[in-house]
Amino acid sequence: MIRIAQIRVIGADGEQLGVMRPEEALKIAREAGFDLVEIVPTSSPPVCRIMDYSKYKYEQEKKEREARKKQHVIKIKEIRINPRIEEHDYKTKLQHARDFVVKGNKVKWTLIFHGREMAHIERGRHLLDRVIQDTVDIAEVEMAPKKEGRFIFMVITPK
Repeated sequence: MIRIAQIRVIGADGEQLGVMRPEEALKIAREAGFDLVEIVPTSSPPVCRIMDYSKYKYEQEKKEREARKKQHVIKIKEIRINPRIEEHDYKTKLQHARDFVVKGNKVKWTLIFHGREMAHIERGRHLLDRVIQDTVDIAEVEMAPKKEGRFIFMVITPK
């Protein structure tokens, strides 16, 4: 598929084979049992290399898999509460949030108001302020409490 009249060829072991026609380079590559791969198409003349292309692709995929193993993905965990939450339930939800933060995840607190609870939004704000105070030792607020409709959202992240 190389349509240029002259190409610079690099051998399988890295030595320069010089400038030649693509047909000659392809013949050399086939005799060695390798492929002719265009490496730098923008140079003059283009640079091609004799290599085992399938082995090269496999090694590239292997490097990508290894890089993906080492990266840490941060997940957002959501905890949903309402302003009438009982003390024991609050402590349970708080402990879950602390566990998530310790594992390196963000925690999105969603406070849901039902019906007439909308008349007492300040109760919900006090509850989220309490969450902030109870997690101040291991987490910091990424997104301050924000009201949208009948919800108040807040996101905390590990320190």
